[in-house]
Amino acid sequence: MRECEIFSSLRVPCGSYIVIRLDGRNFSQLSRKLNLKKPYDLEFVQNLLQAAFQLFQEFSPSLIYTFSDEINLLLEDIPFAGRLEKINSVFASFLSGSLTKEIIKTNKFIKGLDESKPISFDSRIIPLSEEGVIQYFQERQKEAWRNCLNGYAYWTTRKDHPKNEAIDLLHKKQSKELHDILFEKGINMAHLPTWQRRGVGIYKKKVQVKGQNPMTGEKVLSDRMKIFIDWELPIFDNQFFSGQSLL
Repeated sequence: MRECEIFSSLRVPCGSYIVIRLDGRNFSQLSRKLNLKKPYDLEFVQNLLQAAFQLFQEFSPSLIYTFSDEINLLLEDIPFAGRLEKINSVFASFLSGSLTKEIIKTNKFIKGLDESKPISFDSRIIPLSEEGVIQYFQERQKEAWRNCLNGYAYWTTRKDHPKNEAIDLLHKKQSKELHDILFEKGINMAHLPTWQRRGVGIYKKKVQVKGQNPMTGEKVLSDRMKIFIDWELPIFDNQFFSGQSLL
C-alpha cells in the first residue's frame, strides 16, 4: 500500500529559507481548564518557553520566536531531507509532548491538565526569501503587539462588565481608543513588560567563558555560542537579523 502514500514525497523547495509555525489547538479552552491568569500567565509562559528551548536543543534552528500560543522556527538546516509530512508531524508532536512534560513537572496546572483534552499543536511550513524572512517576523511581532493591546483592553473591561457587554463596548474600537480606555484604568502600554508587547526570542548568542590553558595553566577567556532566551527583544529589523547572524 506504499503507493497510496501520495504526499510522502513532498519536500520543501530548494534554496528557500524555511519557517515552521506551530499554533496551539483549542488553547482558549486549555487556558480555562488550567485557570490561567489573564491576559498573561507568567508561569505558563515559562512552561511554553522551556518546551520551545527543548525544541531548539533538538533541531538547532537559527531562531525561535514565540508569543501567545504561537511558536515560529527559522530553520537553517532542514531535517528529514525536507519531507513536509515528517517535519510537520515531528515538530508538532515534539512540542506537544515537551509542553505536557513541563506542565507536569511544575505541578501547578496538573489538575487542569487532567481535566483538559491532550495538548496539541498544528504545524505549517512557510518558504521565504531572505527579505521575506525579516518581513514575516516583523508581521508576527506586530500581531504580538495587537494581541497584547486587545488582551489588556478586553480583560480590563471584563473587570467591570460581563463578557457580552465587554465585547460590545470594545467592538470596532481603534487602537488609540483602546489605549485611552486602558490609560483611564491606570495602564500605560509602554510600561508593560517587553515580552508581553514584543514576544520572546530564542537564539544562539556569543558569550565569554572562563577557562584554563591546559599547557600553561593560565586562565583564559574564550568565546562560546550559547542558547539564549531573550525576554527583551527589540523591534525586528535588518540590524537585528544581521547582528545575530540569523541570515
